[in-house]
Amino acid sequence: MIFIDEAKIYTIAGNGGNGAVAFRREAHVPKGGPSGGDGGDGGDVVFVGDAQLSTLLDFKYQQHYRAESGEHGRNKDQYGKAGASKIVRVPVGTIVTDVGTGEIIADISTAGQEIVVAKGGKGGKGNIHFKSPWNQAPRTAEPGTPGESKTLRLELKLLADAGLLGYPNVGKSTFLSAVSRARPKIADYPFTTLTPHLGVVGLSGGRSFVLADIPGLIEGAAEGAGLGHRFLRHVERTRVLLHLVELSAEPGREPEKDHDAINRELASYDETLAQRPQIVALAKIDLPDTRAAYPELKGRFAARGIELLALSAATGEGVPQVLERIWSRIHPTS
Repeated sequence: MIFIDEAKIYTIAGNGGNGAVAFRREAHVPKGGPSGGDGGDGGDVVFVGDAQLSTLLDFKYQQHYRAESGEHGRNKDQYGKAGASKIVRVPVGTIVTDVGTGEIIADISTAGQEIVVAKGGKGGKGNIHFKSPWNQAPRTAEPGTPGESKTLRLELKLLADAGLLGYPNVGKSTFLSAVSRARPKIADYPFTTLTPHLGVVGLSGGRSFVLADIPGLIEGAAEGAGLGHRFLRHVERTRVLLHLVELSAEPGREPEKDHDAINRELASYDETLAQRPQIVALAKIDLPDTRAAYPELKGRFAARGIELLALSAATGEGVPQVLERIWSRIHPTS
């Protein structure tokens, strides 16, 4: 499936029906009074959170959503039928912004949550409401009001408990596939992961949490370098970040420098992200060079006040300890 996390759509709520001007014209009813009914209300455009959806792809192909208008009022005191609302299903985690005002009008955070994003117009009153002792035959009725018309920007933010961070090819996708049923594409080259992936991690005692593999960042991502900052939005809802570092053979690459570079990108995008609790782990501990360097690296990180854990997604070494550490940060009182 193609992962789309941004879309622009156009919504038009239904117009309210006009009220009617009518009079009774039945046989044997002399001097029949006003009988014009009210117009029906226009339908709303309603967004509903759907846990079965994981992308905004549908909104790339269908961009216009219109609700039904209300019927006009009729004679014999008949009210017009209300227009049907347009129900639009969106993935859980969708932020809806009014392009015209810049206002966030909806944050669909739970399955089944309903938000009216464009309100239908009100039906006008028929002349039956305007009769008075001084005006027995009113020829006045109200028109229906127009429904709201809005251009909306949809932005999907993944709902994950924990997020995976690290340089490209550091082993995030391998880790996610090892601890969950998620199967992101894995290969030996940078930027393997072009879209975020979610995996449910199961622990003993029926415990579980959702882990998101965030596509690899590089220095300058917040300014658009590499894959840019468009994927950073997916760590905004996480409660803890697992930051993987590696002993790289690339010139100039060191675990501490990689760690600092990624955190600078987080702070450049959103200062609060840099304050999010992080668990730092050295990946690929099964490699001889990495294992030999671990004690020294652990001491260097400790001098910075950071505990450096170690793991191997390939062999499973250290993985249970890291998962338990993530769980304790997500549920500190459990």
